[in-house]
This record gives sequence, structure tokens and C-alpha cells, in this order.
Amino acid sequence: MDYIIGQNRDQARGQSPAQGQPSAQARSPAPGGAGFDAPPLSDADMILDGDQTSFMTDVIEASRQIPVLVDFWATWCQPCKTLTPALEKVTRAAGGRIRLVKIDVDANRALVSQLAQVGLPLQSVPTVAAFWQGQILDMFQGALPESELKRFVEALLKQAGGSMPSADLLGEARLAIEEGRTEEGAALFSALLEQEPESPEGWGGLARALLALGEDEQALAALDQVPAKIAEHAEITGARAAITLAAEGRKVADALGGFQARLEADPNDHAARYELATGLNALGQRTEAADALLEILKRDRTWNEGAARLQLIRFFEAWGFDEPATLAGRRRMSALLFS
Repeated sequence: MDYIIGQNRDQARGQSPAQGQPSAQARSPAPGGAGFDAPPLSDADMILDGDQTSFMTDVIEASRQIPVLVDFWATWCQPCKTLTPALEKVTRAAGGRIRLVKIDVDANRALVSQLAQVGLPLQSVPTVAAFWQGQILDMFQGALPESELKRFVEALLKQAGGSMPSADLLGEARLAIEEGRTEEGAALFSALLEQEPESPEGWGGLARALLALGEDEQALAALDQVPAKIAEHAEITGARAAITLAAEGRKVADALGGFQARLEADPNDHAARYELATGLNALGQRTEAADALLEILKRDRTWNEGAARLQLIRFFEAWGFDEPATLAGRRRMSALLFS
């Protein structure tokens, strides 16, 4: 795309930038986050109405420092009327780390013709092309839902070495939790939700942080506010399972010694072993909790209509399916059930 013909704004005003040097407008934009050195775009530079005289400056030159989305639209195009506002919303959510340039194809037929000659045929609108380093990285045609637009932009930023601001917040929140800074983690998850109200990771993380702080009721109240479209996401159902299991575990945690005594008297007292597992999980002893349920499966996999297997699955859901304890437990459970 380095060879697209078109005047930039300096040339349109009769001025010529120094050869080999981008204009001031092209030099200034650069988003924050990994892979970028300059500050993010201002609100005024984030979304532009472009044309064939400004395409080189607004898109090609600017894309050497910041990813640029180009929205090719037309006044008669009905899908464009829903896509463009959604693109603007996602662009603003990126916090100045991408630019959106809107091009009316009917008003810029010479540009459309030039783009077709270099491999970007615009046979239908809306068409959205993503530019980075003067080249097209990706594109799509037709109106996409906001969730898919967000994924498109996230992928573009990733290829350019950056990320969405919400992704930065999520990483900071998770690190805070891992390092035991639970209150800070809860605050970061809350800040993430201000930017991304439909983030399942944000809602699930906030609920788990509140649970870790002993605020069970607040954790449940947070999950009650989860948007319906993500209510069944694994992050949400896992957080709910964690809250329920924590409550169940606290009821039996003080009686662990009694359950252990019962097992010493009768190793086949599966009810005692089941309650022991629930209490151990509440104390954070995940491996030991899984061991207890796996022992039930080893002795009698059909006990109480498969209660041990079902409780293990609840544990895995509550811990998270990528957790080491979950992965190890699932392997052992599969080995027992399918041996």
C-alpha cells in the first residue's frame, strides 16, 4: 500500500513536507501500551473524516506509528448506519491506541479506483480495512456486532504489539490478586468494568476478589448485576460455584477432625470423605480436596449417584479450567473413569 497515489493535507494546501519525513500530523499519533512509545491520540485525532487528498497522511503515514481502521461507507448504505457508530465506540474504548478514518466512497471515486489497482477492491460497503506500517493487515465486509468488532481491534493491536486498555487493567488486576494485594485487585477489576461493562473476566474477577476479602454478599450482589448475555460465561458460573462452595465449606470446616476420625474407623465412610473434601477446598487445600473425592471414585464411582464426580466438576469450575489443580484433577479423574 506504499504506492497509493493521493495528496496529503500539506500538499493540498500547496506545502511540501521534507522528503522522507512524515508530516507533523503523521508523526504525532502513537498509542500507549506495549509496542508503542508515544502518547495515545487525542480525542480530536482519534476519529477523522478522510478523503482522497488526506488518505496518505491520515492512513498510510499515520499507520507507521499507530494502527488505523478505514471505514469505507456510503450515504445510501443501511448497514453502514449501524456499523459506523459501533466502530466509533470501539475506537474510543481503545483509548487513543487506534485511529478510525471514515471514507465516503461516492465522494472519493478516484481513491476507490486507485485502491482497487493495488489490491483493495471496494465492490460493496461497508468495508473496513486495518492498516499497520503502511500495509493492510486485515479487513472485513458487512456490518459486524460490537463484540466481533472488539475482537477485530484486539487482534489488530496484538499484531501491532499493543493491547486494549481493558487488557492492561485485567493483567494488572490478576497480578495484584496473585501477589496478595486483594483490595487493589478488586479496585482494578471494578475499574475494568467501567471501561468494559460486558467483560466476563472483570465480573468474575471482582466476585472472586470480594470472596477472598470475606465479602460473600457483595460478591453475590456483583454477580447479580452481570449482563444477561454473559451470565452463562465460564468466568461467571465459575465465580458463582466458588462462592457456593466457600459457604458450604465453612459449614463443615470446624468438623474436619470428626470426619477424619470417622474415616479412620471406616475408610468406606464416603459421606465423611465427601464432607472432608468440601472443608479442605474451603481452606484452599485444593489438591487434598481433589484427592478425597478421587478416593471415593476409586472405591465406589457410583456412590450417591456419582456425587463425588459431580463435586469434582464443581471444584474444577470454581477453580478455573486452566488452573494446575484442575488440570491434574481432571487427568486423574479421567484415568479412573475410563480405565
